[in-house]
Amino acid sequence: MDNAQPDEAADPATVLIVEDDASLNAALAATLKAAGFRPVTARTAAEGLRWFAHYAPDLVLLDLGLPDRDGLSVIAEIRGRDPAAGGRTPIVVLSARNAEAMKVQALDLGADDYVGKPFGVEELLARLRAGLRHGVQARGSAPVVKTGDLVADLGARRVTKAGEALKLSPKEYDLLVELALNLGRTVSHKDLLRAVWGSESADIQYLRVYVGQLRAKLGEALLVSDPGVGYRLEELK
Repeated sequence: MDNAQPDEAADPATVLIVEDDASLNAALAATLKAAGFRPVTARTAAEGLRWFAHYAPDLVLLDLGLPDRDGLSVIAEIRGRDPAAGGRTPIVVLSARNAEAMKVQALDLGADDYVGKPFGVEELLARLRAGLRHGVQARGSAPVVKTGDLVADLGARRVTKAGEALKLSPKEYDLLVELALNLGRTVSHKDLLRAVWGSESADIQYLRVYVGQLRAKLGEALLVSDPGVGYRLEELK
């Protein structure tokens, strides 16, 4: 059985990879594990749906060209389930089928994003992080990220510092969510621009301005710079 069990010591975000190509499946699992995710792998639609029910993953990375069923039917089945059982789970489609009609059909069925093959690893990881962030907001529940005297309840969209509510602009909040979901890890400038502004080609000056505003509210010790690379929300006791 080709299944990479999640590492309980890793980041709690579990990603179910449904991809029939064995080498790509293994490469995706290794890449996601190195990036701090917990991969669970499947190579057929039936196996993917079985692991979906068993693991209740935080996100599904789904290939459309599966040997036993079309991936579109997998999207429809997941979205047809009760929301509490996974109907709101983010789905990122990964497929060589680049026809616009196929993309539209996948999105209309409930996929959250579509990444064509071949793809860049950094772009894929950024899209997964964005999907996880949107999934957290849609569920309106955990996680609650705590570091130092900062508490960010991402489901309730409530952020407090030393017990006092912080007033954040929408962009400041989106930036904090992306950093909180990667607590203790540096998020690159490009990934932050893509996640918060929708494009890595957005003016980096926007990022610097909002990071400066957010740092003034969080404190220098919490929001730190990795010069030339990106920014990190420190994991403090």
